Amino acid sequence: MIKKISLITLTLVVAASCVSPKIYKDLEAKYANLKQENRKLFDENEELLYQKTTAENNLKQLKTAYAEAVSERDKLQSDYNAAKANLETLKASYDALEKNSSAAIASNSQKNRELLAQLEAKEQALADENQRLENLKKELQDRSNRVAELEKVISDKDAAMTALKDAISKALTDFEGKGLTVEQRDGKVYVSMENKLLFSSGSWAVGTEGRRAVQQLGTVLASNPEIAVLIEGHTDNVPYQGNGQIVGNWDLSTKRATAIVNILRENAAINPENLTAAGRGEFAPIATNDTPEGKAKNRRIEVILTPKLDELSRLLNDN
Repeated sequence: MIKKISLITLTLVVAASCVSPKIYKDLEAKYANLKQENRKLFDENEELLYQKTTAENNLKQLKTAYAEAVSERDKLQSDYNAAKANLETLKASYDALEKNSSAAIASNSQKNRELLAQLEAKEQALADENQRLENLKKELQDRSNRVAELEKVISDKDAAMTALKDAISKALTDFEGKGLTVEQRDGKVYVSMENKLLFSSGSWAVGTEGRRAVQQLGTVLASNPEIAVLIEGHTDNVPYQGNGQIVGNWDLSTKRATAIVNILRENAAINPENLTAAGRGEFAPIATNDTPEGKAKNRRIEVILTPKLDELSRLLNDN
């Protein structure tokens, strides 16, 4: 197996030395596209979170409008009750006056008709307000259901990512203390592998122990096809001093990320469309480069696992 890897490495070295400027530019263009796609995925996630916040704000506004509508309905009900009481009083007066004066009867009859007309108008206004209130209640319920659906999808995604993180941690237990960490933050799972586990200095060929770690990670990823996998290569700030096949740290970090992708692709159950390789060079350190320990932490491969948000997008588009 080692002889085979050495032969492949030698072949890549010879081929790389013969790469034309056009092919190299094509590779650079592909890298730029991958980086842009990564940024697009990040922006989509941010947009979804923003729309969730907007939906929650709309829900609060509807609740306020509902409360105001209830208050208006109660006021109309009070006016209606007052008018009704006034009518009862006038009816009583009418009965008393009926015995004494036809003129008084006529006057009270007119007032009675006017009050009846007012009462009918208030009844209609109350009915209209009740209908508006029912419409608001329905809209409020629809909004509440939508927010609940969004929250459930996000909660399910978080639970799935937690389960994924636990599965990866279990699968990679053998590599604890060897420069490998697994953590969950911001709805994603980050698997960080220091170069001492994967590569020799200045090389992008994965060693036996590192290959085993990546293969075990691939076994877990194969069981989670709804996860987007971004492999980032990182270096310290020491300029690359190797041969002419590598331009610098950025190129080296990209080749190392691609080497990890190639190992994952050996697992036929992993969808290549889920994989993205990117080089970050020395520009995303996690520790100081002023100490050997800090530089060792910065020389790493980060595998960033992100849930696909198709269900969230569907909910937002449907509403």
